[in-house]
Amino acid sequence: MIDYRALEALVAVIETRGFERAAQRLSVSQSAISQRIRQLEFKLGQPVLLRTTPPKPTELGQRLANHLQQVQQLQQGLLLNEEATGQSVRIRLAVNADSLDTWLVPALAAAPGSDSMDFELLVEDQDVGLRRMKNGEVMACICAADTPVNGGLVQPLGILRYRAFASPGFVARYGAGQPLLMPQPPLAQLPCLIFNQDDRLQHRFLQALCPQQPEPQRYHISPTSEGFVRMALEGLGYGMMPQLQVAKYLEEGTLVDVVPGYHLDVPLYWHYWQTESPVMRGLRAAVVTMARDRLILATASA
Repeated sequence: MIDYRALEALVAVIETRGFERAAQRLSVSQSAISQRIRQLEFKLGQPVLLRTTPPKPTELGQRLANHLQQVQQLQQGLLLNEEATGQSVRIRLAVNADSLDTWLVPALAAAPGSDSMDFELLVEDQDVGLRRMKNGEVMACICAADTPVNGGLVQPLGILRYRAFASPGFVARYGAGQPLLMPQPPLAQLPCLIFNQDDRLQHRFLQALCPQQPEPQRYHISPTSEGFVRMALEGLGYGMMPQLQVAKYLEEGTLVDVVPGYHLDVPLYWHYWQTESPVMRGLRAAVVTMARDRLILATASA
């Protein structure tokens, strides 16, 4: 039988990145944390932690941590009223940065009992965030995939519309609005902005307009939404941005379309476990309500 106190110690070490902080989280001594993990490893016959700085789980350790998260989710589903326990509930969500910076936060605040929720948001690109669900690391996920993981369900949220924006000076300098006319350089040769290595929106933009050169030749990597927009405003490059995020700059004229008339619609979905607790059900309802208010409905995207 698995010792769940040992699993709690393991997860605490992984999440707090150290034995001392794990001990503080669980209100036990550091030696107690070490002893629980050693006993777990002795029972399993192999290590669950790499004693690096910070400690990292082995493959088995990660599977055990994921298992504990699943068990905690199941326990929440069995509770009739989590709020009656007087304890806060930690909610781990995988979300894309653009949703976090545009419409999601008001939904979290509007969820029933949000004052007793401790949110832990793991930011992933909308095209890859589902891997967190597949690994059992999160209670829910917002991403662009519409196929649920094993043991999970999915609900459509709406569409986040992206357009290629840049500063007026950038467009004037490169003639970016007329990509097929010479002597302007092809779009693929213009400096563009990429959120991270998982961000493929600019590639999809180039593939649609310049299929002969679908890969950007020059790019800046800016792993924050605010920094991404600031770099575009300063004329460092063009980038695919949610029109919801930059409405103020479009009204001011400090950002303009690189290719007028072009847009790319990204559908978003809420992934959740079938063993959904009342707390998570209320959170999902708040997220869906806010999404319908802020995002584009799929039926209206055409």
